[in-house]
Amino acid sequence: MRSFADLNEQEILALAISLEEEHGRIYAEYAHGLVGEYPASAKVFTNMAEEENEHRRWLIDLYTKKFGQHIPLIRRQDVKGFLRHEPIWMVQPLGLDKVRAQAEAIEAETRQFYLKALQKTSDASIRKLIGDLAEAEAKHVSLAQQLEQTHLTGDAKAGEQMTAQRAFVLQYVQPGLTGLIDGSVSTLAPIFAAAFATQNTWQTFLVGMAASIGAGISMGIAEAMSDDGMITGRGHPWFRGGITGLMTALGGLGHTLPYLIPNFWTATTVAAAVVAVELWLIAWIRSKYMDTPFWRASFEVVVGGLIVFAVGILIGSA
Repeated sequence: MRSFADLNEQEILALAISLEEEHGRIYAEYAHGLVGEYPASAKVFTNMAEEENEHRRWLIDLYTKKFGQHIPLIRRQDVKGFLRHEPIWMVQPLGLDKVRAQAEAIEAETRQFYLKALQKTSDASIRKLIGDLAEAEAKHVSLAQQLEQTHLTGDAKAGEQMTAQRAFVLQYVQPGLTGLIDGSVSTLAPIFAAAFATQNTWQTFLVGMAASIGAGISMGIAEAMSDDGMITGRGHPWFRGGITGLMTALGGLGHTLPYLIPNFWTATTVAAAVVAVELWLIAWIRSKYMDTPFWRASFEVVVGGLIVFAVGILIGSA
């Protein structure tokens, strides 16, 4: 994958052409999927698709004037920093809430891409077109927000509140939840395997400390290196990595600290109770911020946690 910072003006235009073409097709699919239940919203997405196709033609016209007929194939998945959008347009019937949220995320990300591209271009004609496209994407974000205000809630939220909420989820909730899940679930096996293998609370505590802190460092570095945050708006990579690493370590330490209790069975009982609290907290966060029904989030987290928990006990008792 290429870093966005390494792209030149020709490659930036080629990537913009690819993005506009992809978005036009996505919005056309939205319109097709919504026309039965939400005809007014379907028309909005039809118009957005036509605008994206017009933007693509503008970009191609400028590109051919500047660089010739060959347009290199550069897609979002070829450049670091873009989010992967789930193909919800393939699911029928389409839900307007999910469509609205994804359209808003796409447009916000694309506008951020154009604003960053402005900083890397010096050609006057390219800067003018990119600036115009950034403004057009901002209008599309407003359209996506209006869909929610019209169809989903009676009490419309201000656009600034929606933007702040989205940034909070991207920059804090998602990396924190990723760390908490990894720290709480992945450390279960080594900690409880050590506990039942040794039945020594101090040795189990040392294993838990090593697993938790090691996992925190590993997850923090991995998250920081996964996305520079320039286009996605997910925040500074090392700040986001710090959140992930800290929550990973805390997730493991939660059921490690009870092994400071000298009695093995008392410590294990307390640790198991802490695990139950951790799994409930993960399910609650997923339900509140990730639009996942609580019963489904609970089922997925509990089943996964119990499997890892059982693996640790079985291996430790072997």
